[in-house]
Amino acid sequence: MTGDPARLQWPSSVPPPAQDGWHWTFSHVSELPRARAQLRAGLAAEAVPDDPDAAERDEAVVLAFDEMASNALRHGGGGVTARVQRTARAWLVEVCDEAPSRPPEPAVDRDPSQGGLGLYLIAEMSDAHGWHLDETTKSVWALLPRR
Repeated sequence: MTGDPARLQWPSSVPPPAQDGWHWTFSHVSELPRARAQLRAGLAAEAVPDDPDAAERDEAVVLAFDEMASNALRHGGGGVTARVQRTARAWLVEVCDEAPSRPPEPAVDRDPSQGGLGLYLIAEMSDAHGWHLDETTKSVWALLPRR
């Protein structure tokens, strides 16, 4: 992690338009392994043949998805929905929960062994990231490269 102070806060902004993809609704973290497997299979089916970096990029999408969804389930409250959709050059990973008063807060001055570094990792891997509110729902999103 770079420790860049600009990365400590996630910007408040809406994600770019996206289309197609996969959607899930979660009530417990125990549902995440199935969703990760579905996402891996879907991304593999979408991969361009003979792309030597596809597996690494796909794993970055799965990691971002898992971190964001598990954060929402642990800290967000209410029903959690997640989607992974495509834009022209990236995968949009977006997770929504019902805790609009709690923006994404990367851990500060915490021992790495206690966790809390997922938002930093997602910020490092993504082309863009942010969050926004829609009535009673908070949306946290990240764009990860497709090709």
